[in-house]
Amino acid sequence: MNDYKKKCDTVVEALAKVKVVPVLAIEKVEDGIKMCEILNDCGLKAAEITFRTKAAEGIIKEAAIRFPELVLGAGTILTLDELHRAFNAGAQFAVAPGLNPVIVDEAVKSDYPFFPGFCTPSELEQIMQYGIRMMKFFPAEAMGGTKMLANFIGPYKHMGIKIMPTGGVNTANLGDYLSIPQVPCAGGTWVGKAADIEAGEWDKIAGIVKDAVTLAAKY
Repeated sequence: MNDYKKKCDTVVEALAKVKVVPVLAIEKVEDGIKMCEILNDCGLKAAEITFRTKAAEGIIKEAAIRFPELVLGAGTILTLDELHRAFNAGAQFAVAPGLNPVIVDEAVKSDYPFFPGFCTPSELEQIMQYGIRMMKFFPAEAMGGTKMLANFIGPYKHMGIKIMPTGGVNTANLGDYLSIPQVPCAGGTWVGKAADIEAGEWDKIAGIVKDAVTLAAKY
C-alpha cells in the first residue's frame, strides 16, 4: 500500500504543477493527437482523455509515445476492461465520475493510480478506506461548488485528502477552487471543447490553452 501511495502521490505532484487538467472527449485519434500537441507546445502538460469515445485508447497510446512530457490520464473509467485498456495504452492515472468498489479494488491491486469520484461524505470515506487520498469531486458546481467543498474538507482535512473538482469549473471560478489548499488541480472542460475540436479551431483552442496556463500560474 505504501508503494501504491507513493505512485499516486507522484501523479498528484505532477498535476499540482499544471493546476488545470483538460477534460477531453475526442472522436478521432488524429484530433486527439493534435490537441495533445497544442497542450504540450503551450505548456499545459496534462490531459484527461475520457473513454466517452472509441478513440480514447488510441489517443492515449500514441500521445504517450509522442509527448512523454504530458501527464496523461484516462477519464470516465466505468468498467474493468476500460481500466486495463487505459493503463496498457500508457495512461499514468485514471479517474471516474463515481465510486465503483469493483474498479477501485482492481486499480489498487494492479498498482494503477486511480482517483474515484465522490459527492457525499460516505463516498469520500469509502475512498479513503482504499488508502486513496486523491479523489474527484463531481459534478462540482452542480453539487454546490466551493461552498459544498469547504463543508467536505472540514471533517477530513487532517486525513491528507486531495480533491480535483470537475464539472462546471471555468475561468471565472477556477481561482476560487485553486485557492483551497486541498485542491491541487481542477478538471477543465472548457479548455478543449468537443465542438471546437471537431471544427478544427486549433488557433482558437491554442489561445484558450495559453490563457488557462496564464490563469493557473496565478495560484
